[in-house]
Amino acid sequence: MNTLLLFKEIYLDGFRNLGHYLIKNYMKVFAWFSFALFFIALYAFIFRVYTGFAFD
Repeated sequence: MNTLLLFKEIYLDGFRNLGHYLIKNYMKVFAWFSFALFFIALYAFIFRVYTGFAFD
């Protein structure tokens, strides 16, 4: 739980004094999009390992 709170604090600090409204929202959307792509890639890798895919 402490790790999640630390990630939350780092995320909030990253956008605290960013500047213009449009840039701030663009960066937030880009961050969430990046997180989603990372978790999709992680899921695909775990699925391949679980089903016995040969990484040759």
